[in-house]
Amino acid sequence: MTADTPFPTPPSAPASSPAGFRVDVFPEVQRPDAGAVLIGEWDTGGPERQRAVMDGVARLWAEAPLPDGLLSRVLFAGTDGRSVLNYGQWTSHAARREFLRTGAAGLTDRLAALLDGVGGVGTGGPGTFRLYASLPPGGEPPAPGCVVRTAFRTAGEDTARRLVDGLLERADGRRAGDGAIASHFHLSEDGTRVVDYSEWADPQSHQRVVDTRLRDGGPVTRFLGGLDGVQPLGFRRFTAPRGLVRALPA
Repeated sequence: MTADTPFPTPPSAPASSPAGFRVDVFPEVQRPDAGAVLIGEWDTGGPERQRAVMDGVARLWAEAPLPDGLLSRVLFAGTDGRSVLNYGQWTSHAARREFLRTGAAGLTDRLAALLDGVGGVGTGGPGTFRLYASLPPGGEPPAPGCVVRTAFRTAGEDTARRLVDGLLERADGRRAGDGAIASHFHLSEDGTRVVDYSEWADPQSHQRVVDTRLRDGGPVTRFLGGLDGVQPLGFRRFTAPRGLVRALPA
């Protein structure tokens, strides 16, 4: 595991906020009304195309309707200068499917055309997930400034659960601080993927943990190495949230 290369150019200025939504903020991952999560990722190949994808997708989203079942749709810029993370929350997968059937008005086709127009954009989703468990912060956490996506391929639902439960056990139920805020473990609907969406004060805080507690031969890497049916897929760091988050009910 190594540090990222250059930080991306900041995205354009925030858009205006539709009624009932907050703009360009980190989503509330543990919100109780979120029954479905979409996680996707684009590899744009470089900073200019990263910006083009961020700006283009945000523009298409701004033109699309905001159905009642939509809770958040947020893009993050990878600190590697090329990746883009897409994190979305819905009240249920059924609500999203109904929107795609009746209200998307060609949004999926327009997104595909945008990516084709940028050119050379590899995609890893979006996949459908649910939040399985969270590792809360220890003490008073700082405001998040970075998201780290860590992914695993798993042999099935039982293996995915053993992986997450073992990681939670080794963390003793709390994040250790030093810039670490919280981890949120998502399982794919078919049980073949685990995504840890973790919040950090900044990318440097995560790198310090990679260099110490996550180094080769440590308790976490030994646990992963001894768990059958699990393939670590690495991590990427992201900043600069871009999108909409529905305000929590009062």
